Amino acid sequence: VQLQASGGGLVQPGGSLRLSCAVSGLTLNDYAIGWFRQAPGKTREGISCISGSDGYTTYADSVKGRFAISRDNAKNTVYLQMNKLNSEDTAVYFCGAATICTTSTSDFGFWGRGTQVTVSS
Repeated sequence: VQLQASGGGLVQPGGSLRLSCAVSGLTLNDYAIGWFRQAPGKTREGISCISGSDGYTTYADSVKGRFAISRDNAKNTVYLQMNKLNSEDTAVYFCGAATICTTSTSDFGFWGRGTQVTVSS
């Protein structure tokens, strides 16, 4: 099983980015995929999740209304559309898999290498 996040970069405040999580070795219908981020000196936090069985989505309050998670089962890829970015969104972003969406980082596994998102003017 492998999850690989990509799509990060440098963006100005107010800008947008779309992250991708390419999944291999498991089926998106059977697993929840969560997006997490970790800023320097801070713990990894969950920001969004999409359930495997029904595609139900959840968001942390800090990103609700600005970020949108989606998936393409044919491509086995989960996306995170990030809009209205601000400096507090600067972090390394990771995706992980779990049996169901939870708020606990420890419930997720198969972490791949993250992708850096930097919001700066």
